[in-house]
Amino acid sequence: MEWAGLKNGDLLRAAAGQFDAFITVDHNLPAQQRVGELPFGVIVMVAPRNDIATLRPLMGQVRAALEGLGPGQLVRIES
Repeated sequence: MEWAGLKNGDLLRAAAGQFDAFITVDHNLPAQQRVGELPFGVIVMVAPRNDIATLRPLMGQVRAALEGLGPGQLVRIES
C-alpha cells in the first residue's frame, strides 16, 4: 500500500475507510490518539517482547476481540 514511513496519526488516517480494525503493539497509542473517534476498532497487544513467539499465543484472544469490535472501540490484550 506504499505506507512505509507513515507514523501515528498519518497511518491511522490512511487506514480510515480501508480497514475495520487496527492491531498494534504500541501500548501508548491510546494516549497519543483519539481512538474513540476512529472509524475502526483498535486492538493493542501488550507483551514483554514484540516477537512472533511472544505474540502468537495472544492470537486466539485477538480473533475473539475482532468478532465484536466496532468503530472507536479499544481492546487491550495482555500476555
